[in-house]
Amino acid sequence: MKSSIGIVTKRQEKLIQYLKENGSIQVDDASKIFSVSPLTIRRDLQSFEERGLVERFYGGATLIQDALGEDPTYLPTNEELDHKKIAIAKAAASLIEAGDTVFINSSSTALLAMSNIENRATVITNNGKALSIPKNPNIDLILTGGEVYERKQSMVGDYAISIFNKISATKCIIGVSGINERGITTSVIQEVAVNRVMLERCKGQRIIVAQGPKVGIEHNFLTAELPLITHLITDSSANPDAVKRLEAKGIKVIQVEE
Repeated sequence: MKSSIGIVTKRQEKLIQYLKENGSIQVDDASKIFSVSPLTIRRDLQSFEERGLVERFYGGATLIQDALGEDPTYLPTNEELDHKKIAIAKAAASLIEAGDTVFINSSSTALLAMSNIENRATVITNNGKALSIPKNPNIDLILTGGEVYERKQSMVGDYAISIFNKISATKCIIGVSGINERGITTSVIQEVAVNRVMLERCKGQRIIVAQGPKVGIEHNFLTAELPLITHLITDSSANPDAVKRLEAKGIKVIQVEE
C-alpha cells in the first residue's frame, strides 16, 4: 500500500511540475507522458481541482497562478487535504442549530459538513453523493432532482433551480472553487445558477467552505458577490492578506487548525 501511495505521489508531483513549466495539459497527452490511463490522469486533475491548484476544462486542466503559494515545490498530500477538509466541515456543521433548514451544494467539503451535523435539521441538496455518506439519523434529507452533471454527480438545470426557489433556508453551506474580494467563483458553469439561488433563498448565515489555497483565487465563472456571503470557513494555510481583504468587506472568517 505504501509503495502504491508513493507511486501516486511521485506521478502527481511530476504532473504539477509539468503544469508549472507549461501552464496547462491535455488528458490524452498526460496519459502518454506518464504511461497511465486517461482515467488515472482525470482523477489526478480532479484531486488538484479539489485542492484549488488547477482549473479544469474539457479534456485537460490549467494551473491556477499562485495556487501553490510561496513554496511552489510544495504539493499537499491527500492525507493533509483530508484533515483540512474534515476540520473545515466540522466547523461549518457546528453552526447548524436544531430546527435549521440547510442548503448544501455539490462541494465535497460541504457534504462532509452534513455528515457532522449533530442537531436535528433538514438538509436540501443537489449533491447526488449525499445518498451514499453516513449522517445523523435526525437529519431529514431532500434531494432536488434535476439534470445530472456527471463529473460531480450534482443536479443542475431549471428543475433543480425551481425546487430551491420554492424553499426558504435558515442557513446554507456552499463550497467554491475560489473566493476573493470580488466574490465567489466556480470552474463549473452548470452550477453557477444553482449555487446563486441557494444563497438568495437563504435568510440566515450563508457559509462558504474553502481550503486555504482557494482563498484569494478567482475562477472564470462568478457565482455571487460578497454581500451575499456572511461567513468563510477555511484553514490556516489561507493567504493572510486575502483573509484581511475579505474581513474588511464584512465577512466573518473562521480559520481552523487541522
